[in-house]
Amino acid sequence: MGTAKLIYNNKMHLSTKILLFKTNYRQDPRIGFKVRRKGKYKRVEKFVIKMREVQKEAKAALKKAQEEMKKYIDKKRGKVNEYKVKNLVMLSTKDLKYQIVEKRTVL
Repeated sequence: MGTAKLIYNNKMHLSTKILLFKTNYRQDPRIGFKVRRKGKYKRVEKFVIKMREVQKEAKAALKKAQEEMKKYIDKKRGKVNEYKVKNLVMLSTKDLKYQIVEKRTVL
């Protein structure tokens, strides 16, 4: 479970364009395995290869899940109006804390 969490936190957030790990810990994650001496540490090399495979599978699974979620959400999403600067729009005050009250004058 720790590896999956690390892989998830190492993905860039769509809206902020920042790694989730960096958002939480204010630094880039230190991942990646580099074998310095070939042939001396056979078990370590096997572990590194296995971890790379796990990371690759986890990334693929997360990408597939993300695509499925996007597909589902896009089905439910309606057309969005695009507004530009200086467009006139009508706003509802229904959810505002301070509502505009009309004063009626009696004649």
